[in-house]
Amino acid sequence: MSDFHSLKVSAVQQLTPSAVAISFAIPDNLKDVFSFSAGQYITISKEINGVELRRAYSISSVPATNKITVGVKKVTDGIFSVYANEKIKVGDVLEVMPPEGRFVFEPTNSAKHVAAFVAGSGITPIMSIAETVLKSHLNSTFVLVYGNQNTEEVMFSKEIAALEKQYTNRFFVQHVLSRVNHEGALFGRIDTSTVNYIVKNKFQNVSFDAFYLCGPEEMIDLVSDTLQESGIEKSKIHFELFTSSNTVDTMAENLDGKTQIEVVVDDETFSFSMDKKMLVLDAVLKENIDAPYSCQGGVCSSCIAKVTEGKAEMVKNQILTDAEIAEGLILTCQAHPLTPTLKIDYDNV
Repeated sequence: MSDFHSLKVSAVQQLTPSAVAISFAIPDNLKDVFSFSAGQYITISKEINGVELRRAYSISSVPATNKITVGVKKVTDGIFSVYANEKIKVGDVLEVMPPEGRFVFEPTNSAKHVAAFVAGSGITPIMSIAETVLKSHLNSTFVLVYGNQNTEEVMFSKEIAALEKQYTNRFFVQHVLSRVNHEGALFGRIDTSTVNYIVKNKFQNVSFDAFYLCGPEEMIDLVSDTLQESGIEKSKIHFELFTSSNTVDTMAENLDGKTQIEVVVDDETFSFSMDKKMLVLDAVLKENIDAPYSCQGGVCSSCIAKVTEGKAEMVKNQILTDAEIAEGLILTCQAHPLTPTLKIDYDNV
């Protein structure tokens, strides 16, 4: 199920003092496998110090360009992000899983007016979405509200400036800087006043079709709540977390006993017994079953499976809709089994 392919690094671009853009050339025989929609991500696998690391990174390049580019920001104590910024070079080969994810924009025949509120490395999928929106229709517009500490930390600054120049009357950028005053930028963080300024003042005459939010959970919650308080329908608000708040797993404390679990992956069925205090994905990986996963923190959607018998409950969920949960879908990295038996299917999602 973890269908990795060897891809060669075709370019490494220094975006900021602490971030790089890494591009992969897609060979002809893998073009269909690595086709993607604007906003999706790839999972990269790399063994470092004898340990396999998997990390999900959003794609910044636009579809149908025969390459995939991701932005990687160096994180304090982040083993792979440090490696990516300091070690990866052109010609290196990395193991990459085909694109996936639900935070997407699909072009239509009609003009779309889209706004995005992002912070830091949350800009990465928005680069792909913004350019796709602008290319999809001559009358489409895109408003980008981008929060950073200072101008040096603005990822893809050259690419953003190029889009402003190319789409002068259709691409609008509002920078928000938290540590410096800069001409044309708002000072502080993206907050309620920022959202209201964009929606009710600066672009009050624009009827937005969609809003894309990407960044820390606190920012996403604030922007989403403010938009809804302004009368924006929840269905128009799309979000993707790059980091999520730590959630204490109090559910495990109240669970006892074992569950007999059956797992379907790649048309193979595996059966074993697991402790209910364990998370399903942890138990599956402990059995050396090749189930799909990436972040293991409930941020991406790689580990989704369908419950076909029994019941499981998630510690937290910020990805699946109520309808999907009703269908039996779970994030296995967040789910505890609640019944004596549990059957899940990774293939049927």
